[in-house]
Amino acid sequence: MTNTPSSASATTMSNNKPDVPVTPPASASAAAATSAPAPTTATTPPTSLLRTQHIAFIRNLDTRRDELEYWLTEHLRVNGIYWGVTALELLGARDALVPKDVVSFLMSCYNADDGGFGGFTGHDSHLLYTLSAIQVLVMYDRVDVLDRDKVVSFIAARQNPDGSFTGDQWGEVDARFSYCAVSALSLLGRFDAIDTDKAVEFVLACRNFDGGFGTVPGAESHAAMVFCCVGMLDILGRLDAIDTQALGWWLSERQLPCGGLNGRPEKLEDVCYSWWVLSSLAMLGKVDWINKTALVQFILSAQDTETGGIADRPGNLPDVFHTLFGLAGLSLLGDTTLGAIDPTYCMPREVIDRVRPKVAPRTAPAPPAEPKPAQRAP
Repeated sequence: MTNTPSSASATTMSNNKPDVPVTPPASASAAAATSAPAPTTATTPPTSLLRTQHIAFIRNLDTRRDELEYWLTEHLRVNGIYWGVTALELLGARDALVPKDVVSFLMSCYNADDGGFGGFTGHDSHLLYTLSAIQVLVMYDRVDVLDRDKVVSFIAARQNPDGSFTGDQWGEVDARFSYCAVSALSLLGRFDAIDTDKAVEFVLACRNFDGGFGTVPGAESHAAMVFCCVGMLDILGRLDAIDTQALGWWLSERQLPCGGLNGRPEKLEDVCYSWWVLSSLAMLGKVDWINKTALVQFILSAQDTETGGIADRPGNLPDVFHTLFGLAGLSLLGDTTLGAIDPTYCMPREVIDRVRPKVAPRTAPAPPAEPKPAQRAP
């Protein structure tokens, strides 16, 4: 996602895998082996951004083809490329990869028969990978390699009569796929291909009494689903349909004493929620509803001082998924040494600003920031 979640949107690949869904390499497939070969032995958590180490960590991911994990994660390769490319863009290190090699690999994952992208060469098409591929091509300004009509046709064919979207031909419905479809069509400037009113109707049906959103109507609220649903509504200019007060409270209550955020009540903190929660708060104009200083310290403490990269939490193995979302969270928290990130698309803001004239504009501005009430309204 973005990919969706992007993509916006993927599973994590650390050894301690949190309960998160999938809204993104010296060569095009360098996000394959996604965790570091050995845990950090540092005893003092880092308190500043390890920029050089993170660039090297991402660049070196494609050098581990003799490891089993590299091949066990091949189905996430296109997502991994999105995570790695976006992280490098934020780090100001686009030259760490060769764009033509990345584009060449992505196009090897394109399925001309249906217009979608698979997670790896020869794999079935899915909205998750299609969004990630489009996001990378937009960042590299190489959308010209796409058969746009064919790709749009694949995305539009995933919409059901009730407005929901399936990820692929096999029929699974998930709010992540609604975000993937709308985000991708937004980047391609083709909202005309789907019924946006029905798409909004389905996503609003996923809303719960606590203000959050689940994967489908009736499912438990989850921070990553909140990002997908709020992001889709933001792209379509429908943030007015959200109870921002209730949702803002639910999101802010995800912060734990350690400063980190979790995805739902009674779960552990995880760096990736520095994106899912924080980006949602940013879209709602409520970033100040959490302790930003404590969250910055938590993200920085999850860096690996030996290998580079960021883990889900301090002491665990780093991977490219958490590296991107840790960096993206720091960007939203105001780290001026990083490129600015767009909270809706999980792409560099300058890229979104560049393509926005080609994209259907968001018809409603983000709500202004407002102070958190002293107590939650009943």
